[in-house]
Amino acid sequence: MTTAHQQWFDICNIDDILPSMGRCALFNELQVAIFRVIDQSGQEKFYAIDNFCPFSQSNTLSRGLTGSITDKIVVASPIYKQHFELSTGLCLEDDSVSVKTYPVRLNGCTIQLAA
Repeated sequence: MTTAHQQWFDICNIDDILPSMGRCALFNELQVAIFRVIDQSGQEKFYAIDNFCPFSQSNTLSRGLTGSITDKIVVASPIYKQHFELSTGLCLEDDSVSVKTYPVRLNGCTIQLAA
């Protein structure tokens, strides 16, 4: 959800992230995983979540595989394979665990995150 009070920050160019892949970026002194995915209807979407995987205790989520489970767009942690829903940050295998999500948008060819 975005509000009028959010400040947007340039993170990278759209060409820095291949389709169906993630990329790590430093944002507010934290590692953030930014994903460029094509949903089931063929629409390109962007998501941003913490890069820190709470299960492996490592900054690796940006290297996970993206896909969908039922109607949820997810990333699979590259270490222990838990699936995190990109729109909510919720772990599908353990709903007591989640990662932070960030507002993300495409402004021209620039991917931006909001604080």
